Amino acid sequence: MAMSHTAQDSEARPATTQHPHRLQGALFQPIGDEGRAELVERRLVDAITRGHLRAGERLPSEADLSKSLGVAPVTVREALLALRGRGLVITKRGRNGGSFVAEHADPLSFAREALRTSSRLALRDLGAHYAAITGACVRLAARRADTSETQQVRRRMERLADLDPEQQRRLLDDVQIELVALSQSARLTREQMKLQAELSPYLRLVAHEVEDHRRQAAHLLAVIDAVEKADAEAAGRQTELMVTETIDALIELQTRIS
Repeated sequence: MAMSHTAQDSEARPATTQHPHRLQGALFQPIGDEGRAELVERRLVDAITRGHLRAGERLPSEADLSKSLGVAPVTVREALLALRGRGLVITKRGRNGGSFVAEHADPLSFAREALRTSSRLALRDLGAHYAAITGACVRLAARRADTSETQQVRRRMERLADLDPEQQRRLLDDVQIELVALSQSARLTREQMKLQAELSPYLRLVAHEVEDHRRQAAHLLAVIDAVEKADAEAAGRQTELMVTETIDALIELQTRIS
């Protein structure tokens, strides 16, 4: 797999920090005939600025990236050169060398700048798009999911209090994707992964306190309850409420940082 690490790295890293396979698939799905260095660069920049490739993390090798993205090795090499020029990636030589995300590549900084330069209309549009897709997905999940599946998602939520804030954010993102996956629609799940990657940095901006994570967790638990009860409309309404609160919080934050 393109995102694999050495056995030593895997042992050193807690299981909670591993990227979910579905999200990883969305980040590194093949580019195909559009395979240009600019597109590879954009895909990697998105992964870094949205926090899925973190500061200090080793990128897959050029050969692995080339295979995963469906482009020529020279295209990957050009993209990595551009990323080094932008200061997002550094290259180390030697036995433990490779390309690494620069230590100063902070997704929160990118998110703050994106929030500062976004219009309120753009933020409302982001929320409307997210609510429309996610609401439709959880309604479908309420009609299709087995109780055993929702209970499995609920058990994941029980681990939240044992995690640090960054791990909590990742768990909440993963649970949202898993809820959508219960719709049994591969297309909708892929779309949700893209939306979650887009919204997640903003969620980090407005949910950096323990109480913020608890509030978002309460929303997700309410959706889980509704899906488990096969109450499609309640699942959709709870999702829309969660999105509305998030967008309102972003707009309030925007007034303070502009």
